[in-house]
Amino acid sequence: MKSQSKNRTFMGIDIGSVSLNIAVINEKCGLIGSVYERTRGQPIQLLIDVFEGLEKDFPELCGAVCTGSGRNLIADVVGVDKENEIISQAKAVAYFHPEVRTVIEIGGQDSKLIFLEWDEKNGRTVIIDHALNEICAAGTGSFLDQQAYRLGISIDEFSSIATRAEKPATIAGRCSVFAKSDMIHLQQEGTSQEEIIAGLCYALARNYISNWVKAGNS
Repeated sequence: MKSQSKNRTFMGIDIGSVSLNIAVINEKCGLIGSVYERTRGQPIQLLIDVFEGLEKDFPELCGAVCTGSGRNLIADVVGVDKENEIISQAKAVAYFHPEVRTVIEIGGQDSKLIFLEWDEKNGRTVIIDHALNEICAAGTGSFLDQQAYRLGISIDEFSSIATRAEKPATIAGRCSVFAKSDMIHLQQEGTSQEEIIAGLCYALARNYISNWVKAGNS
C-alpha cells in the first residue's frame, strides 16, 4: 500500500477466525489503504509481516483500534485499544449509511443480525437489539470454506461459479455432514458443479434466515 495523503492517518484492525483486515483512513474518514489476508492459523505472525510493510507506507499513524473475534489477543500483543465488533459495525453503518436500520453480517465463525434506530434525544443512531448464531459452522463462512475444499476449488472462485448456475441444487445447510452427503449424491447424478455451488450458497442463506426466525419466536 502507498499513502495518498500527508495528513494524519488512523488504522482499524479486524482480526477474525479466517482473515486479517486492515483499513487506514485519513482525518476525513477517507480510505487510503487496506489489507485483506487469510490468517491460515497464524494471525500474530501474519500481523507482524503486514505491519512491516505498513510502517513504510504510513510512518506517522496517529492511532489504531482492533476489533473482531481475535481482538483481545491482538490488542494485547500490539498494544492498541479494542472494540466489540457489533459496536464497530453499527458505528460504521451509522456514519456511512445513516438510513440503514438492519445489518446482516456473515463472517467465518459468527453470523450476526443488528437492529438500529435513530435516538432523537441524543441525536445519534443506537443499537436496539442484536443476535448471534449458535456455535456451529452452518450459517457462517466456514460452511462455504469447507465445501469449497471438498470440491477442490478456492473460495475466491465460489461466487463467480455460482452465478453461472441455471438452477441451484437442493442441499442441506443445517449440518456440514449432511451437506457433504447431498453433494456426493448430486455428483453421482451428474449435477453440474455450478448448480452444486449455487445450492450451497442458497443453503447458507436459508440457514441464516431460519436461525433468526427461530430466535424471533423463542
